Amino acid sequence: MKIENKLHPRNLHQGRYDLEALSETLPELKSFLFTNDYGNLTLDFANPKAVKSLNQALLKHFYQVDFWDIPDGFLCPPIPGRADYIHHLADLLAQSNGGRSPKSAKINVLDIGTGANLIYPILGNSIYDWNFVGSELNPKAIKSAEQILVKNPQFQGKIELRPQPDSSKIFSNIIQPEEFFDLTLCNPPFHESAQAAQEGSQRKVRNLTGNPVAKAELNFGGQAAELWTEGGELAFIRKMIAESLNFKNQVFWFTTLVSKSEHLKSIQNELQKVGVAEQKIIEMAQGNKKSRLVAWTFLTEKQQAAWKTYRWK
Repeated sequence: MKIENKLHPRNLHQGRYDLEALSETLPELKSFLFTNDYGNLTLDFANPKAVKSLNQALLKHFYQVDFWDIPDGFLCPPIPGRADYIHHLADLLAQSNGGRSPKSAKINVLDIGTGANLIYPILGNSIYDWNFVGSELNPKAIKSAEQILVKNPQFQGKIELRPQPDSSKIFSNIIQPEEFFDLTLCNPPFHESAQAAQEGSQRKVRNLTGNPVAKAELNFGGQAAELWTEGGELAFIRKMIAESLNFKNQVFWFTTLVSKSEHLKSIQNELQKVGVAEQKIIEMAQGNKKSRLVAWTFLTEKQQAAWKTYRWK
């Protein structure tokens, strides 16, 4: 499978996957490899077990993560695209700091809905040495993420998990009084119903295999809160924007992925309504898949300067 060179320039996952090298790193991957009709070594990207094994190999080969696993039925994230979000966030921090990246060990990041896979904290700490808090609703997901941390001691003291006890809240219960985050990130559930999530997964498998399917594993796994929420992506982001106002002095940049470009205008209008000081749309692409992240801050220029002085210098 070819990954187009539209990824962030610092992203390690440019071009084709080197499956031979990856299978040397993780021998278990070899059982999923085969030579296609064109004589190229590949694997079945429609097979969730093959995709999970590929992720394990990528994390071990590029980021020295010796153990990574997720329970059956949970979201298996594409590593190149997740790494892209992290690299664009690093650029966002640099743009706010005169073009220079702030000292990594001083950066605190909140991952909303970190999931069983814990992928953003893993990548963000491995690449940039940022400190993370991962919030999560699902107890089974938290247990899985805890297992990853236990078996990768390099993350000790750098990644913290916090259960979210209230499904109607996003930042509340997680951001504590007198606590500050330089970034928040989120990959929100983008379907509005379980049926829409199932249809999306059927399309994905059909595109990968060329065959019609009656039922597909939800996006190679995926629980309700991972893939769908009432009102879909737009309703979730609107709620996030409204709640961010309560923490406007405790976060430098709030950010979220936006899957559907048609939602951007509504999101921009919502941000204007709550009175943000600055907002940005950052385009991203991986192959034919296009996405973007929206970032906003309530900090004025004077407040941003004070933040940089007291937190980054």
